[in-house]
Amino acid sequence: MKKSAETGGGGGSNSGAGSGAATPHPNNNGAPKGKDSEQTNKHVEMILAQYLKSKGYASAEQALREDASLDQEKEISLEELAKIFPNEEIGSDINIPSWVLMYNQAEQGNPDAYAQSYGELRRWIDTSLDMYKNELFAVSYPLFIHSYLDLMERDLCEKGKEFMDKYKGDHMVLHAHDIEQLSLIKSRQHAMEDSLAKLFRTNKYCLRISGVTLELLLTFLKEHSFMMLLRIVNQYLNINTHEESTKGIQIQDADIGITGHTQHQIERFNSQSVTLGPLSMDPALVEETEQTLRNQVQQQKSKDTEQKGRNEASSLLSDFSKGQFNFGLDPIPSDSIPLPPPKGDDILAQIQKLKDIGKRVSLSPAALPSICMYTMHNTDDTLNCTALSDDLSLMAGGFSESYIKIWSLKKKPLLGMTSDFDPLSIYNDKDLEGVREKHNDNYRRLVGHSGPVYGLDLSFDNKYLISCSEDKTARLWSMDTYTNVVCYKGHNFPIWDVAFGPFGFYFATASHDRTSRLWSCDHIYPLRIFAGHLSDVNCVRFHPNSKYIVTGSCDKTTRLWDVQRGTCVRVFTGHKGSVQSVAISPDGRIMASAGKNKKHQTCDRDENIVCVWDLGSGKCMSEFSGHTDNIYSLSFSQEGSLLLSGSADKTVRAWDVKRSEETSVHPIISQRQLLGGSNKSENDSDKDADKDKMDIEPSSENQNGSGGEKNNETSSKVKNGKSTETPLKRDAEGRWKALKVVESEQLLKTWRTKSTPVYQVKFSKRNLAMAIGAYSLS
Repeated sequence: MKKSAETGGGGGSNSGAGSGAATPHPNNNGAPKGKDSEQTNKHVEMILAQYLKSKGYASAEQALREDASLDQEKEISLEELAKIFPNEEIGSDINIPSWVLMYNQAEQGNPDAYAQSYGELRRWIDTSLDMYKNELFAVSYPLFIHSYLDLMERDLCEKGKEFMDKYKGDHMVLHAHDIEQLSLIKSRQHAMEDSLAKLFRTNKYCLRISGVTLELLLTFLKEHSFMMLLRIVNQYLNINTHEESTKGIQIQDADIGITGHTQHQIERFNSQSVTLGPLSMDPALVEETEQTLRNQVQQQKSKDTEQKGRNEASSLLSDFSKGQFNFGLDPIPSDSIPLPPPKGDDILAQIQKLKDIGKRVSLSPAALPSICMYTMHNTDDTLNCTALSDDLSLMAGGFSESYIKIWSLKKKPLLGMTSDFDPLSIYNDKDLEGVREKHNDNYRRLVGHSGPVYGLDLSFDNKYLISCSEDKTARLWSMDTYTNVVCYKGHNFPIWDVAFGPFGFYFATASHDRTSRLWSCDHIYPLRIFAGHLSDVNCVRFHPNSKYIVTGSCDKTTRLWDVQRGTCVRVFTGHKGSVQSVAISPDGRIMASAGKNKKHQTCDRDENIVCVWDLGSGKCMSEFSGHTDNIYSLSFSQEGSLLLSGSADKTVRAWDVKRSEETSVHPIISQRQLLGGSNKSENDSDKDADKDKMDIEPSSENQNGSGGEKNNETSSKVKNGKSTETPLKRDAEGRWKALKVVESEQLLKTWRTKSTPVYQVKFSKRNLAMAIGAYSLS
């Protein structure tokens, strides 16, 4: 539904003077005459005397009072003067002229007035609704610039510098070049002569926002009597209002700027140096792993085992010596990320990685994976999140009833410890096995949170599980004892997502408090707080080298953060709605984000797209469309050539990351070998859609009792990115309702379930594709 609102300035589509603080228009018919004119002049002289007194010009004030015969003792506030000022002088549609408002009593003579009023505006924007926040934030930039220039031109240089240093961080991402240049202004004369300052002062700053947003802004400024900010809006801004909903508006869309001036300098911000190569192994770990492999080769030779066994151990040693973990990028030093000393389990993990590489399935658009789908029944819509271990041996689910459930996918009993054992009596593995529980249950329930569980993740070695909840805490669980060992507190609001780092020592959280935080398992307080998003942080993932994390937010942006410095080094803008999930390719060069786009032209609903980004340049490589509902999960294949997405539209889709749009000449895509896709007809695609349904349920023809043809419930393959009709829903009268969907050319295959939204998709280290969902009756 489209919404609009009339503004105080007449409600037109152009609002250069949108506030009520317009300058008075000369009108001879309304000019006061005789005694009224003399009274008006006296009021003006009293206003000038009050202003001179507030500025400390005692001699000038005394001269004015003597010349105008003003009472030395009687003082009237500016607000009282404004009330008795004749309305006929200024027109019936305006209450106070701008030259009176400029010196509101709360602001006159106060050098901190700009900082106070802008600070209050900034706090109000932070607490506003998400649908208006981006547009309000765009308006705050020119208000910030002109407030700073006002201070400098009034020769309040120290206050101007403090104001700039305090608030410039809000706008450095989009306007770094302009802010850096204006920060060099040191004096009033410099401010009057600077070319960029003159550009801002002599041209109106154009903005495009909704009428509702403009009305909210003006109402706030008037209610709080921020007359200096109203004057800036009136004098320096040209606000174009529109009647569209603000849900699809980004900061870049609203912030048009000054004609002829480069407005957004986000490319400059994204040019910061980043190191995306793999983390070098610890020299001690390399030496111990090689020695372990040599010992295995010698043991096999001494036991005179089969030739096959000797070849496997020898090949593992050879592959490890060649460095199988390098993806073609320069590795970063092992001491770049502080990690605990390597242990025996770390050596076994490295050997297992080598085995996984040797047994990895090669995938391409011509060789797509099969998908193993786990469907959970009887969840009653209480399942919020899921997690799979890297070796696909464990699966976990977080529920609204504040508990976590873990299943063994290998059907092995999950045995904890008895409650009465003595830790001092355990000396070896045999003693440890003796104190374990005696049962055959292949599932466990973990209870500890006091609110719904929203995020889960398992460490790479399956030793720990991390969870987050509405209760504002994250909890670490031991997979040996199945107990809660640490409770991490620090967030001020519910935590939406949590993720372990690739080495299991660090983890990150994403919260409703608009921050993401870095934690380590051995500290109960956060090591870093990543603040910069304008709204909820929905999802978080680690870069493969553990040097960066990626966050997705309701403010329609994705950000890359340096964990060492705690600063943002990349901002990815392109989504028109909240970002719901992110994933990074194993080589660390590409990131994918999924979120809502603006409403499609052919139907009144939001599109759901996947954007693929180059982490080095911060540019969007391609966009994938095809899903008709929220996209919950993304996962790259080990080669980084395929991307899986799981959605609430009950499908899993495979995308060709290497294949670019016809207009794209991105260097990463051009460097990679382009593999040809399969050429299937539309009939073949329909057959595949039926063949690849993953739920074991009654056939789709009989499930709804429609008696219609089979192709009424399957979508046809889209050629050349054109829209097709997928009649998957019925209207209130039981008739099929067509949904027009635009499917990208990069879509390779769609696997459909009967009635199971897909919560998570994951590629294993051997390129086995997994998916998890909960059966829904709706």
